[in-house]
Amino acid sequence: MLKIKNLHSGYGELEVLKGLDFEVKEKEIVALIGPNGSGKSTLIKSVFNIANITKGEIIFNEKNLRKLKTHELIKNGINYVPQGRLIFRNLTVKENIMMGTNLIEEPNELEKKYREIYEKFPVLKERENMLAFSLSGGERQMLALARALITKPELLMLDEPSLGLSPKLQKELFAMIKKLKDDFGISILIVEQNAKKAIEIADKVYLLEDGKIALEGGKNILKNKKIKSVYLGGRY
Repeated sequence: MLKIKNLHSGYGELEVLKGLDFEVKEKEIVALIGPNGSGKSTLIKSVFNIANITKGEIIFNEKNLRKLKTHELIKNGINYVPQGRLIFRNLTVKENIMMGTNLIEEPNELEKKYREIYEKFPVLKERENMLAFSLSGGERQMLALARALITKPELLMLDEPSLGLSPKLQKELFAMIKKLKDDFGISILIVEQNAKKAIEIADKVYLLEDGKIALEGGKNILKNKKIKSVYLGGRY
């Protein structure tokens, strides 16, 4: 579904990704782990065309994405939830979700999508008329996810979704992400510092170091000595 070849990208003259090859298959959860500064978020931003790409190809469903604008990427089936649970704090829950519906033209289709979203996130239905700033951290993450999912993406990219959440909420979030893949039939690319939790729900894992793929594998990557000692503190 998504294939990246020899990607070089960064910000201005700073090259962060240095010849990266990467892929996400249909209905697959792919976890991207690695230390801070390794280029994890830059990979997602490159796909979403908000990083400076100097070389390489980004192919999604056999279409080159490099020159597409953000709204065109969404039309083509890709959406992105940035880190920090970015929401419109002074809008209601429903108004926030509506911000993701600009490209939906059919009223009947829009109502159907609202129903689907509220079925998956009933707490948002209960709070649809509340201002978003009053939500808890976990509810804000649900809202950010709902706003992206209402566009019915084929590929959903999540940047550090567990950041700032309690261990209990992190556990609930990762279970929810795994269920979203099955319920919506989508592929998910997740960038995550909580390596163990990300690996547990992933079909494939890439370890990124210094802008390059250092290691890749499935859940068995947890047994790799490097993963255990550096990213899991040798405890797993």
